Amino acid sequence: MNADHSSSRPLTLGDDWDPFGVPLFDDPSARALSRVGVVDIGSNSVRMVVFDGAARSPAYFYNEKVMAGLGQGLAETGRLSPEGRKRAFAALKRFALLAKGMDIGPLTCVATAAMRDAEDGPEFKRQIEKETGLHIHVIDGIEEARLSAQGVLLGWPEAEGLICDIGGNSMELAEVRGGKVWRRVTSQLGPFRLMQIPKKDQAAHIKATIRELADQVGTDHDRIYLVGGSWRAIARLDMERRNYPLVVLHEYRMMPDTLVETLDWIGANDLDALRSKTGTSSARMSLVPWAAQVLRELVTTFAPKEIDVSAYGIREGMLYEQMPERLRRRDPLIEACRHSERTQSRLPGFGKRLHNFIAPIFANAAPEKFRLIRAACLLHDTTWRTHPDYRAEACFDNVTRANMAALSHPERVYLGVALLHRYKNSRNGSRFSYLFDLLSEDDLNEAEVLGKAMRFGAMFALHSPQEAGELEYSPKKQTLTLTLTQKGAGLFGEVAEARFASLASALKAKPRVKFP
Repeated sequence: MNADHSSSRPLTLGDDWDPFGVPLFDDPSARALSRVGVVDIGSNSVRMVVFDGAARSPAYFYNEKVMAGLGQGLAETGRLSPEGRKRAFAALKRFALLAKGMDIGPLTCVATAAMRDAEDGPEFKRQIEKETGLHIHVIDGIEEARLSAQGVLLGWPEAEGLICDIGGNSMELAEVRGGKVWRRVTSQLGPFRLMQIPKKDQAAHIKATIRELADQVGTDHDRIYLVGGSWRAIARLDMERRNYPLVVLHEYRMMPDTLVETLDWIGANDLDALRSKTGTSSARMSLVPWAAQVLRELVTTFAPKEIDVSAYGIREGMLYEQMPERLRRRDPLIEACRHSERTQSRLPGFGKRLHNFIAPIFANAAPEKFRLIRAACLLHDTTWRTHPDYRAEACFDNVTRANMAALSHPERVYLGVALLHRYKNSRNGSRFSYLFDLLSEDDLNEAEVLGKAMRFGAMFALHSPQEAGELEYSPKKQTLTLTLTQKGAGLFGEVAEARFASLASALKAKPRVKFP
């Protein structure tokens, strides 16, 4: 494949990564994480997330956010917003009751810049704990940076570069490489703080502050990973300006030059008009002008080659904190696909046998391709309950828009095309054709081959296609040979023959069948 998939390659290709080893969701340490509730009390929003999902790639069982504005006006008054306190307290009281109803045990609650900086922060903490029973951990900026970076690592195991997490009253930077968090710094570059600085002084203040941060974490980072709602709002606007076809923010990638063009475009347009185009809340959009100034200076000072958006942050970092190291080393994509097969397919475990059967076609696959082939085999039957006329579309739609980690946008489309061809011979006239441009022609053809290989193997023998025959592919001779067993000779009927021929055609190879 020509697309760059390096960010989502597994850390290792050993037994710990092998998706066909012992499933982690049968491991007691993984089962203990099947329901974990966390609460993030930020300067702008208060959010509760309940993670549900075995093994390394949890799903969002429950997710609720209130834009309380707890830290609004803090820089001016030194105290929490009175209205924000009311809204935050009401939300937290509700969250505590929801947690009891879900029977998930104690919530892990973290409060950040607003509560740690406000004069009345300790008093508000006591009120919450007394009246809700929640236990609040008020963390400093350095710890906030660490947790946010861990959240990025949860969804992006091979992230290497600088994590930048912006909230209402602070902005944190953290360096990640080798699956670890290194240098960390914090600042008061949140939009609520910047609002209190005279407009004529804002640019100089931002520039000087970022220069100080750069002196502490260095400027030799090829990538900046953006964490936080204000950054995501800007990324969504970038998608709008570029007419980007896939509206999935996680792993959305921006180049510095085009991002600066978007920041100029935001400054030249009416925010309300932009908000209506993207569905961004008014509370979030109101912070965008200040966040945009900070982002512009970040790009100028650090000069990254790429700016990537992470939908994962401090809440996911709290979950990552509770994971054993063995669990952290697993590939999130493969774990999610394996869990989907276990819970949604007709024949759990068939994905491994299907993969082994079609593997000779992909003998020279690079590691980034290898994991996609395995993921596709695990997912190939997870939409079987959908009406037959719509299975191809359902497969494509599910994987391109799924809340999966360690999966770039081109990889999403690659998997989508492969799964589409698992159920449909041709993609001509597909309503998803506008997304195909995210792949090169070679990638499209490879995904089609993968899909047609699964399409043939999945129906050739329902228990194990390897018991029925063996594939041999010779690119030099341009031949695809199927050597049948005695059992396979009886299974190689008219439909199987047609699908085998279609696979050979996609490979531009001559089909050959050897009977026993």
